[in-house]
Amino acid sequence: MGCKIDSLVERHALTVPDSGYESVDEYLVARWTGSDGRSADGYKPLTEWFNKRLLKRIYDEHSRDTVSVHLDREYEVITGDQDIQRDELAADLATDGLDIDGIADELVSWSTMRHHLKGCLDAEKDTAPAETDWETNTVQMTRERAAKKARSVLSSLTSKDRLRDADRAQVDVQVKLSCPDCSVRVPFENAVERGYVCETHAETESAEPGLERVGNQLSAIALPYVAVEALQTAFLLSKYDVAPLSREYCRHPTG
Repeated sequence: MGCKIDSLVERHALTVPDSGYESVDEYLVARWTGSDGRSADGYKPLTEWFNKRLLKRIYDEHSRDTVSVHLDREYEVITGDQDIQRDELAADLATDGLDIDGIADELVSWSTMRHHLKGCLDAEKDTAPAETDWETNTVQMTRERAAKKARSVLSSLTSKDRLRDADRAQVDVQVKLSCPDCSVRVPFENAVERGYVCETHAETESAEPGLERVGNQLSAIALPYVAVEALQTAFLLSKYDVAPLSREYCRHPTG
């Protein structure tokens, strides 16, 4: 007797929309191991994918709308804990002959997905540590988003004549880390490279990996108008004869 996933695939004749895979099992293994050339998925993303395919099939069997945006929203309600929304959806599903609790019982957990992949399909995944530097990349993307938002604000200030030539300013967003025990402050990149924020006080810490230790000492990622050092805007003086923008522009109003 197969596991729950095998039973659901057979009972509802589940398929994969991508013609490159012959079966749901082949797709799950390829996505979990990354053997199809894409980044490997974990148990939870695959569980969500499977459950939404199942939900779509159940809806199709009862001629219910399966537009993706509706399906995604209703899946969140079915698996969530918002009682009011769940009651409303339950009443709506009932008009199509569907029972919300019955649907919820059909959905699988990530532990079921794990058992199916490793136990039923005997799939194996390379557990070698990833070479990606997602932590640094995340901070960099945050800086870029903050700079983009700051440029939008400066453009608005220029159009309102509140800050002359602000839209021509060069925006530099920095993330700095502060030692919790002294006044040392260093750029995030420098701290990651050397493995600590403050050499003096890092000596008393346990031997954590550098990036993890830095993460523990990172108090906040400074965004525009949140911290003085987060946004430093330098005006181009030669053409526009405008005084440099002071750091005071980044402070919260006090009045």
